[in-house]
Formats: sequence, structure tokens, C-alpha cells
Amino acid sequence: METVPKSMRLQIALFGRTNVGKSSFLNLVSGQDVAITSPVPGTTTDVVEKTMELLPLGPVVFLDTAGLDDRSELGALRIHKTKLVFNRADVAVILCEAQKWGAPEEEILGEALARKIPVIAVVNKIDLARPGADFLTDLKGKGISAVIAADCVTSGLREGVVAHFKQALIECCPEDFLSSPPLVGDLLRPGSVAVLIVPIDLQAPKGRLILPQVQTIRDALDNDGSVLVVKEREYAHMLDELKTPPGLVVCDSQVVMKMVADTPQEIPCTTFSILFSRLKGDMQLLARGTAAIGALKDGDRILIAEACSHHAASDDIGRVKIPRWLRQFTGADLQVEVSSGRDYPENLREYALVIHCGGCMLTRREILSRMEIAARAGVPVTNYGMCISYVQGVLERVLTPFPAALEAFREAKQSRLAR
Repeated sequence: METVPKSMRLQIALFGRTNVGKSSFLNLVSGQDVAITSPVPGTTTDVVEKTMELLPLGPVVFLDTAGLDDRSELGALRIHKTKLVFNRADVAVILCEAQKWGAPEEEILGEALARKIPVIAVVNKIDLARPGADFLTDLKGKGISAVIAADCVTSGLREGVVAHFKQALIECCPEDFLSSPPLVGDLLRPGSVAVLIVPIDLQAPKGRLILPQVQTIRDALDNDGSVLVVKEREYAHMLDELKTPPGLVVCDSQVVMKMVADTPQEIPCTTFSILFSRLKGDMQLLARGTAAIGALKDGDRILIAEACSHHAASDDIGRVKIPRWLRQFTGADLQVEVSSGRDYPENLREYALVIHCGGCMLTRREILSRMEIAARAGVPVTNYGMCISYVQGVLERVLTPFPAALEAFREAKQSRLAR
């Protein structure tokens, strides 16, 4: 992350009047005291740049500017430098206060829209005054991509504000900055073999492989690897036949326990669903959410989120197997509900956990947005593969190829044990 050139980072410019809280908002999002804050107007005298990793978007640069209504002795110079930031900005963030939107904000908005730069409005200082419904409606009618409210001083509110802001960024940032990470290309050395374990059962489509399996094969070939596809019953025998150990083993989540049992410790292994948690979503967020399974109790509501509709088999993975495994693992009387399609239920906050499908039929933008919606609601979210691996007792083994996700899971698990 530290070596990514600034030119390749998403450039997020913070605009607004003097003392509206631009620097405080930057400190809130970054979780650090990046910019000096003061009640004295004009504290920011030049553009402050902060490079950071803003997951799940990746490397970004925040550009904290001076107030456009600066009337100090150096105000004209500061405003000139602030306006030059439009030449760099990929996303413009306009900070304002409740019921205060006038010429300075309209000037920023007009400049951004003229350059086709997406705009997010942040109504700041809601601890002092909350925006009225008419004010918010007016903002949304100005061509602004998203309007969010922020309180940068009240403790305990940071996660909700940051989650809302990240969702807004995901929905409006240029497509170039939402490029997918590799599927298996970075996990395989050129010339090495990936073994894919593909069960042929009632849910396997007749005469073909499912999309995640096909995409994994193609990605391995694109990265000069070789692929050996086997059923779970033949895996151990084929492994013994190989003269050189495979560089990676990937299996369907439903056979993960057998795969781990048959795979020597030194061979990296994971599941198709876990690969897709990185390809399509925020892998670390999902890993942290998985730790919530260990705290489930009687009466908790669980949402199985299927992104597409399909004909459910008699032993359907989302409707039958995962609920059964969860109840067996937790010993709790859980209320498991299924939601199909692209929308969450309106009562999302009432759930203790969201278990999302692999999302193979959705875009990365859609999956990331759904992750952030759950985060805003304060509901932990995991996916099929991580959930199944956890209740089968092998999650840490299949997260080994992904050290950051493994560490995120361990930290979340330890945090819950400490409560």
C-alpha cells in the first residue's frame, strides 16, 4: 500500500467553508490525527494530502482544502490552491452544516458537475444541529450522488459514519478504481498446478461446471498455471500420484472438511467461495463477521442472503444445510430466514448475522455496496464459504493463503471472547 503511486490512487477532495469540519472529518475517516483542527477559521492553510488504504476501495489520497469563504490576508491564495484541486479530484466531498447551503457550496458543486466529478455531500456537526427533511431533499435534487450526516466528536459513532461514507464512495467512484483483485493468479507460481475439487452431486448442473469453477480455471490458465480437476473421492489418490505438490488446492465448501483432512499442512488450500469473497467483496470485513457465529444465542435472527433466485434442491446449501450446520455448531435455537434478490429486507438491523452467497452473479460494486449496507446497520456479515469452514472447524486453515483476512478473523474472535 505504501508503494502505490499517488497517481494510481483514488483522489478524494474535501471542500467546504472555513471551520465546517473538513479536517475533523478527515481525521474521523482515517482514524488518525492527520490534520490540525481548531475552532479558529482558516486553520488549513494549504492542501493537506493523506494517503491511506480505505478498504474495500484500496489505496486513496484525501485532499483536505482551505475554506472557499476564507477572507483572511492569505485567503485569495488559499482559494486559488483549493480550486486547483479540481484538476486532480476523482470524487468531490462537500462538507456543510445543517440548513447552511449557499454561494460557496454552489460554487464547488457547479465546478464539480461541470467536470463530471461525482459529488458526496456531508452534513457535518449534527451533534449541534440536525438537518431538516426539506434541506436533505433539496440537496438530493442538486445532482449530488449521496448525502450523509456526520458527527465527528461524539464517541461511538465513527463506524456508522465511515461505513455510510464508504458505501457512498463505492456507488459513485469511477469504475477504474473498483477493479477486481486476482482470483488465484497471485497464489500460483507460473508452471505450478492448482487442484480443484469439484463434487458432482444433485446440485451440480448437468453437463457443465458452475461459474466460480470455470472462472478459477481460466484465471489459473491466464497466469501460466495448470489445473487438475477431480472429485472429492479421487482427490487423495491423485495427490499421491503427483510428483510435485500442487501450488494450491481449491474445493467446494461442502467438502472442505474432507479436503483439509487429505491435504498436507504445507500445501495452501481454500474454497471457491472464499476466493470469491476477495474477488467480489471485502474479504477482511467478511472474516471479521464470521467471528460473530461463535456468539449466536437462542432467538437470534440469521439472514441467508442469496443474490439470485434459483430452484432450491431438497438439500439446498443456503436453505437447508447452512441452517442445520449453524444450529448443530451453536446448539442454539436460531431463527434463520432467506432473502433472494438484490435487495436486503428493510428490517436489516433486527438480524444478528447476514450470511451472503458468493455473489458470482453480481458485480463487485454491488457486493461491496451490500457489505457496507450491513456494516451501516451494525450487522456482521460473512459468506457461505467462510461460514461453512468455521462451523466445520477449518476456517483458519483455509484462510492461510490470505494473511490479512486471517488476522482480521483472529482479532475479531479475540475481541468477542474478551467481552
